[in-house]
Amino acid sequence: MHPRIEDYALIGDEQTAALVGLDGSVDWLCLPRFDSAACFARLLDDEDNGHWRIAPKDAEGPCTRRAYRHDTLVLDTEWETGEGAVRVTDFMPERDRTPHLVRIVEGLGGRVTVRSILRLRFDYGSIVPWVHRSGEERVAVAGPDAVWLRSEPDVHTWGEDFGTHAEFTVEEGEQVAFVLGWHPSYESPPPRINPHKALRTSVRDWREWAGRCRYDGPHRDTVVRSLITLKALTYRPTGGIVAAATTSLPEEMGGVRNWDYRYCWLRDSTLTLNVGLSAGYREEAEAWRDWLLRAVAGDPADLQIMYGLAGERRLPEVELPWLSGFAGSTPVRIGNDAYTQLQLDVYGEVMDSLYLARSSGLSTRPHMWAIQVALMDWLRDEWRQPDEGLWEVRGGRRHFVHSKVMVWVAADRAVRTLEENPELDGDLDGWRALREAVHREVCAKGFDSERNTFTQSYGSRELDAALLLIPRVGFLPPDDPRVRGTIDAIREDLTHRGFLRRYSLDETTVDGLPGDEGAFLVCSFWLADALQMTGRTEEARELFERLVGLCNDVGLLSEEYDPVARRQLGNFPQAFSHVGLVNTALALFGTGEAG
Repeated sequence: MHPRIEDYALIGDEQTAALVGLDGSVDWLCLPRFDSAACFARLLDDEDNGHWRIAPKDAEGPCTRRAYRHDTLVLDTEWETGEGAVRVTDFMPERDRTPHLVRIVEGLGGRVTVRSILRLRFDYGSIVPWVHRSGEERVAVAGPDAVWLRSEPDVHTWGEDFGTHAEFTVEEGEQVAFVLGWHPSYESPPPRINPHKALRTSVRDWREWAGRCRYDGPHRDTVVRSLITLKALTYRPTGGIVAAATTSLPEEMGGVRNWDYRYCWLRDSTLTLNVGLSAGYREEAEAWRDWLLRAVAGDPADLQIMYGLAGERRLPEVELPWLSGFAGSTPVRIGNDAYTQLQLDVYGEVMDSLYLARSSGLSTRPHMWAIQVALMDWLRDEWRQPDEGLWEVRGGRRHFVHSKVMVWVAADRAVRTLEENPELDGDLDGWRALREAVHREVCAKGFDSERNTFTQSYGSRELDAALLLIPRVGFLPPDDPRVRGTIDAIREDLTHRGFLRRYSLDETTVDGLPGDEGAFLVCSFWLADALQMTGRTEEARELFERLVGLCNDVGLLSEEYDPVARRQLGNFPQAFSHVGLVNTALALFGTGEAG
């Protein structure tokens, strides 16, 4: 049986990431960055593709239990067998250049025979490397990549069936540590690390970081786990935060909605910045703000909806036909052609983020306001265009109401910035006029007075969960009847067994794709936020409790949830879902104890 998406746990070093399954198998590892070629590929293939499993020899199924060490990204997986008990501890130490994956096997009782099977596959499973022994290490080389494996104490390994095998026994208190490292094949191997010292350092550093969290309300452990996950999805050299650690995990099992999410989306920017500032992580918030400024610098007409980890602009989409996909879901894609789309909402996200950064007291940058003025100059002339909208539809451009609302946000934040900072220069009267014109048009063309709800696009009858953000961004106050009417209509039309879809998927769907998808988790968090803002706090808290209950056994969420099959869907773990969880917790309970 193919593993479920929620069967996986995340480990990483803030430059790379790996997924570890319930059976003790590492099935996905990006080298040397989140968005680079994967070292293992079993995650995206039903066959016995690249992976690294360490488990008791006779263990066929999942582990007995697993958990992260408290407030860390160090994973402990335990088995109890007829021979005894054993633990495998997985983590990736913080690094400068060379990524290491450390797996420490420890006997907990009895005498257990453990088997390690390492099948390295580079370039998403397409390349079997040449493996040879070099001293105490096994070295695998293919093109620019070299991966080496060593153990402490040295364990006998042998090659079989294009894999590296080992078998050994551990008694209570005994430990065997494996270290897997990568380096460019044309360079000398990096210095060795001490795996046990690296473990102590990792535990200490993660707990110190988690200790900075200001939130102390209900579900604190879940909130901290979400914050740790967001930290793990951050590319530390640049401050960019990837949407997810994976590509092509399906939104429908066996379907075609399989996208590469290992990039940084501007749509996440304000909510992500708010998480950092509100939860006590100003340094991370400032790094994200600086990434944002570097990424959007240039001609405002060329503003993209997403960028690479360092702000790369070209992210061409390619299909990988040699992979059968997660649970047979094809095509498998790397790259994402959505980067070429026009989404007017990102102008609002950028302006809102930079307004939040300035008003929260983050240090300013000399060119920040000049970039904002240039964005506004472009937007004033071009805002009446149709676009592809927040959800990156591939069924043609429309006048999406959420996009226009975010144009209003851009104008509003520009006006407020000038009003609060009179030393800055800008077209205050012109931006006020723009703000008023956009508001007037949205209320006239994007509102269905018969049903008392805003609609997905001008003249349509479809709804969109993104409209729940209208009170949050300040377009209308929470007590406006049109806001409450929109919330009620969305709950009625888009609820799927207690959770929200993004939009309707019937014959009139705008996304231009066949098939179905699950409930979109961040949308349900937005609903909880909207309920709280309109005074329905108990309903909001009840929904939040149900959403928290969807986390897997180690506190992780993917992009979507199938309430019929009761399983997670989409790329994993998903930053947008965890941002939604933290923001909703902060909205419901603040940073202190619940009252």
